Amino acid sequence: MESLPVIDVSPLLGGGDKRAADAIGAACRELGFFYATGHAIGADTLSALDRASRKFFALPESQKMKIAMARGGRAWRGYFPVGGELTSGKPDSKQGLYFGQELGADDPRVRAGLALHGANLFPDAVPELKPAVLRFMDEATRSAHAIMQGVALSLGLDAQYFRRTYTADPTLLFRVFEYPADDGEGWGVGEHTDYGLLTLLAQDENGGLQVKTPNGWIEAPPIEGALVCNIGDMLDRLTGGVYRSTPHRVRNISGKSRLSFPFFFDPGWNAEIVPLPAHANAHDDSRERWDRANVHAFSGTYGQYLLSKVSKVFPDLARDVTQ
Repeated sequence: MESLPVIDVSPLLGGGDKRAADAIGAACRELGFFYATGHAIGADTLSALDRASRKFFALPESQKMKIAMARGGRAWRGYFPVGGELTSGKPDSKQGLYFGQELGADDPRVRAGLALHGANLFPDAVPELKPAVLRFMDEATRSAHAIMQGVALSLGLDAQYFRRTYTADPTLLFRVFEYPADDGEGWGVGEHTDYGLLTLLAQDENGGLQVKTPNGWIEAPPIEGALVCNIGDMLDRLTGGVYRSTPHRVRNISGKSRLSFPFFFDPGWNAEIVPLPAHANAHDDSRERWDRANVHAFSGTYGQYLLSKVSKVFPDLARDVTQ
């Protein structure tokens, strides 16, 4: 059976590495997904995050709603209950927490009222969640910068191309999702692609992630110590479709509560998305895409693209933010 390749990215943490870069390039061209070992996220970091997250989701709903997303306002942070997030207009069978870069009230982006920027909401009832989340995000950011060096080298660019051009001040979004144990008939999250450059996913032992390949859907089961990595719409756009953002979905059939921790490493909010010179003539692939949208027709900043997409996930919140 087809499976995702496993790539040791540890050499990229110290700089460029052609072997790792070539492996990443092959994975991006063929599947858009791979496992990464040797990353910078420590096992103790993951354990602390898992424990704190389970403790939070075990709280009564009234306690969890004290940090409901509506309280986060334009920052778009906090908790949503099962069914509170939509994919393709349909409620997902999961509950979750939204986090982002921790910004104070004096940050110019916050003062300007920029959507998706601001302070995170953390529960008083689980004080250990805050340090666990912030530590994970720091280590994931380091990992993502290293992996994007590999992506750059695989495209014949210098190792720092993306950091210099798009991710000197990246848009960082982090989610903690809990998929309740059920009969496995409903989708935890339906078919979709991610929006930005790179997603790093940590998942517990219960599995459920499925990836769409040219030969059909395959399972992406957890591998101890490995992250699942996939590229998003903006890398698809930048490379003219040579590196594809691949549809994926989740169905929890384990009979147990499932946790996943997706970290989205994306272009800066005001970064103009312009295809790489060698990849500027992409064809319209909307007939092949899950949402029938032509990502190669997009022009503008990443912030514009992201807000248009996230607004469909939480339409009620979007109406409040855009008023």
